[in-house]
Order: sequence, then structure tokens, then C-alpha cells
Amino acid sequence: MIGKRTALSLFFTVLFLLGLVSVAQAIEMVSVDRPKINMRSGPGTNHSILWELGKGYPLMIIGRQDNWLKVRDFEGDEGWVYQPLVGRTPYLVVKVPIANIRSGPGTRYRLVGQARYGVVLHTLERGSGWVKVRHENGLTGWMSRDLLWGW
Repeated sequence: MIGKRTALSLFFTVLFLLGLVSVAQAIEMVSVDRPKINMRSGPGTNHSILWELGKGYPLMIIGRQDNWLKVRDFEGDEGWVYQPLVGRTPYLVVKVPIANIRSGPGTRYRLVGQARYGVVLHTLERGSGWVKVRHENGLTGWMSRDLLWGW
């Protein structure tokens, strides 16, 4: 039989782990659903434009106000986008200087191309630590998930 102190410690450990799972599940992502949209400094068209974002650009939702979403990008930049202009199609962005694109999910597969920092890729399939992606030019292949940001 375990003591009260051990049981209490176990109880708080389980609560802590459940909290981490809830936080991980709470992350919401969207992607730009138009050829170009504006990221603004506040929730409305009266706020200044910070960035122009292209089709597929992935964003993490960190807040909401009416039909506006406060978002963060892969570089940590924050701003506001109009919710009807984004969607739930999964995209990723390259977060390293150059990333290899391979014919299969692993380093033993043939190199079919490369993508540079900031390139947006459509997520097609997920494997163990690898994702199958498609570039806007049609190039399709597998990349290490560690080199990418998004979903």
C-alpha cells in the first residue's frame, strides 16, 4: 500500500500531465485561403497592415475578437487576420535555411528537391517524424517534420 504523500504526489503529477495534454490539444492552426491577405496590427481594417501573406501560409491562433483572429507565424510575429479569409487546409513552412525533399519518409530515400527558408508547402500525409508535402510548382516528396512549422 502506498503512503498518503506518495499518493498525493502521484495525483498532482497526473494533473500536471493532463494539463500539458490539454494545452497541446488546444493549439489551433489556420492557413491563408486566398491568393493574398493582410495581417494587421489590430482587429479591423482601420488598423495598419503589418504583412501581406500568401496562399497557404500557416498561422497559429492565439486570440479572437468578433470575426478577427489574433495569430502568430513561424517567426513569432503576431497580428490580426479576418477569419473568413483563412481556412483549415494544413500547410507547413520551412523553418531552416535549406531543407531536403526526398522520395520517401527517411534519409535513405533519394533526394528529389530542396526548399528554402519561408517556403510554404501543402501537407499531404504524415508519417513517423516525416510529412509528405507538395510545393506550389507541383514537386511532391517527404520532409523531416523537425525542419517545418505548421500542421
